[in-house]
Amino acid sequence: MLQKSAMYAYIPAKDVARARRFYEGKLGFVPGKELAGGVSYEFPGGTACFLYPTPNAGTSAASQAFWQVSDIEAEVAELKQRGVTFEHYDMPGAPMNGDIVTAGGAKAAWFKDSEGNIMAIIQAV
Repeated sequence: MLQKSAMYAYIPAKDVARARRFYEGKLGFVPGKELAGGVSYEFPGGTACFLYPTPNAGTSAASQAFWQVSDIEAEVAELKQRGVTFEHYDMPGAPMNGDIVTAGGAKAAWFKDSEGNIMAIIQAV
């Protein structure tokens, strides 16, 4: 039943104003509806996320969300120009080229947002 419904991501923020500066300024997101102290952002394919206030932001050691891209090298380069810093994780046997790891049939790069949430960019190979 849920497989037939759209799914949206939640992005937790300790400081929504600071997080908005990151997502709108560094990532170039266009804000949508504001609700309950948070803001939504829409993406292609009918997908979206909701940035919301919570003291629990940045507490997960796993990725919160990822973007499926067609050219990860270009995306990483553009984000670095905007001041985004990429994370490097120890992944034995997975070749790393700059900030991009290739493993499991995909290229991936990770960064943390202003709230400490881990985000990923993925390109299938």
